[in-house]
Amino acid sequence: MHFPYRTAHEVPLFLAPMAGVSESPFRQICRRFGADVVVSEFISSVGISLGIDRVLADMRFEPIERPIGIQIYGADAAVMAKAAAMVTELFQPDFVDINFGCPVKKVVRNNGGSGCLKDMTLVRGIIRAVRQATQLPVTVKIRSGWDEPQRDPVTIALQCQDAGAQVLTLHPRTRTQMYQGAADWDEIARVVDALDIPVVGNGDIKTPEDVLAMRESTRCAGIMIARGSFGNPWLFAQARDLLAGRAKRPDPRPTERFAVALEHARLALRLQGETRKTALEFRKHLGWYTKGLRDATELRQRLFTIESMAAAEAIFADYLAENAAPIAA
Repeated sequence: MHFPYRTAHEVPLFLAPMAGVSESPFRQICRRFGADVVVSEFISSVGISLGIDRVLADMRFEPIERPIGIQIYGADAAVMAKAAAMVTELFQPDFVDINFGCPVKKVVRNNGGSGCLKDMTLVRGIIRAVRQATQLPVTVKIRSGWDEPQRDPVTIALQCQDAGAQVLTLHPRTRTQMYQGAADWDEIARVVDALDIPVVGNGDIKTPEDVLAMRESTRCAGIMIARGSFGNPWLFAQARDLLAGRAKRPDPRPTERFAVALEHARLALRLQGETRKTALEFRKHLGWYTKGLRDATELRQRLFTIESMAAAEAIFADYLAENAAPIAA
């Protein structure tokens, strides 16, 4: 089963669209460590259609990030179509992804994201309108339903396919579950069996072994990695080793972690501006990169006070000096 855009491997690994995380700097880092496909943060179709500069800036990407999808959300088919046409003309990504999965209240309260799943007529109308508005492949990301009474991922997925979706990603939780409980991978397997288009599995991928387990248990065409990638772009490379039948490469030592964290930081400064705001917003990434290290709690407390990337670099240097041979947990 083939994707409608180029992928480096038969079973591609995707970086999930995540607000405040899947920005260009992190997408570039993940591509370098083996993510085959990346997707932008979810972008408001209303903001795109109005040409708001801040919104348009969120969709910019560099050639090294390809293949890349721009993900849009909204609950008005005409506005979604206009946004898709503008995305196509202005940015020419490799595909346009429609967000029917986001559970965040500010998105759902306007019937965007997973809120659309309460009205499958609306879902079908949006997909058809977007397909007509762009010559790019159109993909969708869904949850298993709005709530337990409306949980029916196979029917939802079939209707998305019939409306024109060319790839479908399933996060097998309902919107009301948010991120609670376990993702039901059996639902991914059932959707894979039911659809003719590629199905990407998403949900509870925390380790390289989880990637292999999802592939083996669902036979999904690709695997999307979300929160497991936070501060851990090595997950993509390690997962690729396992998918290829190789021994998994070792976890990075602190020196490599810090080097990549600082490379990520420099990308953020170049792409987002060398400002205090960039440094403050980057604190979360610095915290994630320290996960599993010796004295990580104390290290994070220090990093969460930085107001410049230079300060982070100094804290890392001090840590390495204080811990001459720390071992990652």
